[in-house]
Amino acid sequence: MINEEIRSKELRVIDTDGSQLGIMSRQEALDISEEKKLDLVCISPKANPPVCKILDYGKYKYELQKKEKEAKKKQKTTQVKEIRLSTFIEDHDIMVKAKTGSKFLKDGDKLKVSLRFRGREKDYVARGMEVMNKFAEAVSEVGDIDRKPNFEGRSLTMILTPKNDK
Repeated sequence: MINEEIRSKELRVIDTDGSQLGIMSRQEALDISEEKKLDLVCISPKANPPVCKILDYGKYKYELQKKEKEAKKKQKTTQVKEIRLSTFIEDHDIMVKAKTGSKFLKDGDKLKVSLRFRGREKDYVARGMEVMNKFAEAVSEVGDIDRKPNFEGRSLTMILTPKNDK
């Protein structure tokens, strides 16, 4: 809220340099801000009495936008990358896929490893678990198992997260 939008009768007013002018009526505060050709901005409306500051409102909004933009830049988004395996994959191929998976984990992404059972492959669930465990062991130095291998329809899936090096 700025200037006339402020409805409280008494306000705690802060000057442009940050010094407190004290508690005064709304009209007195508006007169002082008008005298300085600046705006009266309510910074903390829930305080008792509400805290208002005398400042240039346009500049204040610009500074807030800049802070929000900076905070957005610092946020890290994690993606879930997926690697697909098959039931009868060779050990060397597992290592190649594990190398790719390690790269994803080092970049800070989560990794979803899925193994799809086609046709009669459903009879080889033990073999599928063995392949998943080999893969998890291959990437164990850069990732931890977040969710152990379990069935989702005809697929066996597991989620790996990057290790926290603290």
